[in-house]
Amino acid sequence: MNPVIKTILQRLSLGLLTLFLVSIIIFSAIGLLPGDFGQIVLGQQALPETVAAFRRELGLDQPAWKQYLLWIGSVVQGDLGVSFSGRNHSGNDNSRLVAELIAPRLSNTLFLAGVTAVIAIPLSLFLGITAALKRNTVYDRTVNVVTLTTISFPEFFVAYLLIVLLAQYFPTLANVTDAMSLGERLYKIALPSLTMTLVIVAHMMRMTRASIINLLSSPYVEMAQLKGVSKTQVILRHVMPNAWAPIATVIAFNLAYLVVGVVVVEVVFVYPGAGQLMVDAVSSRDIPVAQACALIFAATYILLNLLADIVGIVTNPRLLHPR
Repeated sequence: MNPVIKTILQRLSLGLLTLFLVSIIIFSAIGLLPGDFGQIVLGQQALPETVAAFRRELGLDQPAWKQYLLWIGSVVQGDLGVSFSGRNHSGNDNSRLVAELIAPRLSNTLFLAGVTAVIAIPLSLFLGITAALKRNTVYDRTVNVVTLTTISFPEFFVAYLLIVLLAQYFPTLANVTDAMSLGERLYKIALPSLTMTLVIVAHMMRMTRASIINLLSSPYVEMAQLKGVSKTQVILRHVMPNAWAPIATVIAFNLAYLVVGVVVVEVVFVYPGAGQLMVDAVSSRDIPVAQACALIFAATYILLNLLADIVGIVTNPRLLHPR
């Protein structure tokens, strides 16, 4: 078998195993949350018999291992379950499928992450390349100081700082709806998108800068410069093709972080995304929704990390040209 294909299959197998182990952790962690959904719905004055009957109706009286097998079996078949919200002890059942609750919220999260990526990736490449070409200049040091400063602060601090500084220009509540036009949605998510852009640009910029600097000192690049090749041609034809592997890897890692790290930003700006939905589900002990959101975030993170790993593999000359 081709070494590249074999290595990719090994990584995919490890990814599936990791996702399985993560699903166990998610189920166990949510099961350890304090409080009980039945008690929350029925109130503190409810009789123990009433709470027990309500838990039996929801299947919460089953052993933990059996609940996990039922849940993971349904997930494998594409069934994320039914939300506990809307169910009450009076016999009314206004609950909705978890997939129906998550779909629009996940769409909002991906929209926010996509807009951020469209801004952050070109910006980080531009800053990284120009900083490498102007190494040790005032411009290079300024870019490094600014990016290191933003990366040293947690997302919520950057978010609140932007709210204080830019609240008069942009809305502080990103309450988007499907009825809004694209322009309105972009205006509403300006601050959340800017927050995440500032957080992830530093990683990608510094990796781009380091890769370019390392390649600029290579013998073949020095030879091209001695032949009189312009800086633009040197970068485009000699440096960038060899720098894409580490750059693409760090971009994929940061996209994974972007999708998962959006949870904090969504809560700060009350953005109706999957992260906000998961936080609300945990607060109300809506177990199926919380488990599904956490599993989707974990699967996305693992998938994008696998993508970064595969990019590094297929661009590895030792695997592409084995002896």
